[in-house]
Amino acid sequence: MSNAVDTAFATLMGLVGRYSPSGQEEEAVAFLVRRFAELGYTHAYRDAAGNAVSVMGEGPRQIVLLGHVDTVPGEIPVRVETLPGEGEVLFGRGSVDAKGPLAAFTDAVAAVGPRPGWQFVVIGAVDEERESRGARFVAQQEGYRPAFAIIGEPSRWHRVTLGYKGSAWARVRVTRSLAHTAAREESAAEAAVAAWLRVRQMAETFNTERPRAFEQLQPTLRGLASGGDGFTEWAELTVGCRLPLDVPPDDWYARLREALPDAEVQPQGYPIPAYVSDKRNALVRAFLQAIRAVGGRPGFVRKTGTADLNIVAPVWGCPAVAYGPGDSRLDHTPEEHLPLEEYARAVAVLREVLVRLTKESASGKAF
Repeated sequence: MSNAVDTAFATLMGLVGRYSPSGQEEEAVAFLVRRFAELGYTHAYRDAAGNAVSVMGEGPRQIVLLGHVDTVPGEIPVRVETLPGEGEVLFGRGSVDAKGPLAAFTDAVAAVGPRPGWQFVVIGAVDEERESRGARFVAQQEGYRPAFAIIGEPSRWHRVTLGYKGSAWARVRVTRSLAHTAAREESAAEAAVAAWLRVRQMAETFNTERPRAFEQLQPTLRGLASGGDGFTEWAELTVGCRLPLDVPPDDWYARLREALPDAEVQPQGYPIPAYVSDKRNALVRAFLQAIRAVGGRPGFVRKTGTADLNIVAPVWGCPAVAYGPGDSRLDHTPEEHLPLEEYARAVAVLREVLVRLTKESASGKAF
């Protein structure tokens, strides 16, 4: 790789080059705070939750660009290769999900610089791949009341993500009196298997008239354990579910309990409702115009996963979308890689978006 290319992608290379699975983000956060300072941000620091935070400008109106610095486990050797149809690509864990989008935020804001009447806040949150501790902390802080919010997740450079499904986890436990193996009584393990099959059937029935995955219940069995004390035996299932917009977590838990009257259903972790942004606002218009200006044909997408957008957007109540370079089909895979040309286009789009949004303040007119 040439020195010029290395310099142009220094933020991206530096972030991806620091392996940071959830719970081990310190080195990547420290790099990002240093990088903010090098790029001329007004403020750069690590907050009480461990997030990397920067501010560009001092104006009263705020645009928050929230990415995440952590990744799933599984280190991938960081390298640049040339692939047919993609050109130079960067391999490395997080290149797509989601250090690429976070680095693009960082470089775009640095390129735009301070804008009259505005401040840009770029945050590299921790723990997004587990329980979103970083984003939950940010959502609770009074200092963040943005006019617009952009969440860093891969959507390809020419697409904007409007929404994500919700998610909910539960522990399902069944118990039985211990019986001799020659007896015909159902074992706890058998009861647990039957319970899971009822959950699947319940979801399939719900989904009958819903051909789109975004509108469906999507349960998954993520764990199974069993044991006993010589008198009783038990079996536990760990069940997760991706939720559509019209099934909030409390509704899902009620459906589980109705389907499994003989089991104990215990919610686990942090249930998250689905979220979908309105397309009719200045933020979405700015993205459509910016993508066209950079030479793309814009599109929208709704994703079946869950992201920090679900957490902060309902709290902030402002126009909010997710955006970033990268093919989300490569998320969490051994082949995770990001074309450098796509990264550069995403930075250009973000620059256009930020300039267009902040023109309104400078001119007193909507663009």
